Amino acid sequence: MLTFEEKLAIIESFPQLTRNDVSLKRVNFHYEESLHDKKTVVYHLHPNGNGFVFVGFVKSYQKQKDDKGFINIRDFSAEELRTVIEASIHSLSQKREETPKNTAAAEQLEQTWIDKQNRTLLLQQEDALWNVYHGMNLEASFESYVEAEQYLIEEGFSLQQ
Repeated sequence: MLTFEEKLAIIESFPQLTRNDVSLKRVNFHYEESLHDKKTVVYHLHPNGNGFVFVGFVKSYQKQKDDKGFINIRDFSAEELRTVIEASIHSLSQKREETPKNTAAAEQLEQTWIDKQNRTLLLQQEDALWNVYHGMNLEASFESYVEAEQYLIEEGFSLQQ
């Protein structure tokens, strides 16, 4: 396992990342030029060696990521850490699809999403934006369907069939 200092040195070798010190001596690194609402690449790197990298848009890590799109890097080698950070930055540098792959869903301009507690959110396409509503209140707004879908999934919602 790499030490905190070794991981920090690898992460800081990416000039496109900006360091942000947070509580309990943890460190985040942001990619400010991200084309998405998500800018955090490295999340809560801790002196004990624990930390996370955002892979929410990286297909090769989909089975290992958590509900928020992060993968734990505690036991990563130097090469694995470089590879996952490069993949994360690359994924945040690419514009996502504007509409869902499922053509039936693409034709639907309004979708109901539900969570395990049976709470519902409404996803509506309005002009160039995808808006998420909780009742009459606007919860969030996104530039693409994929970003809205990612947000809803991260929040524990699934598309009601």
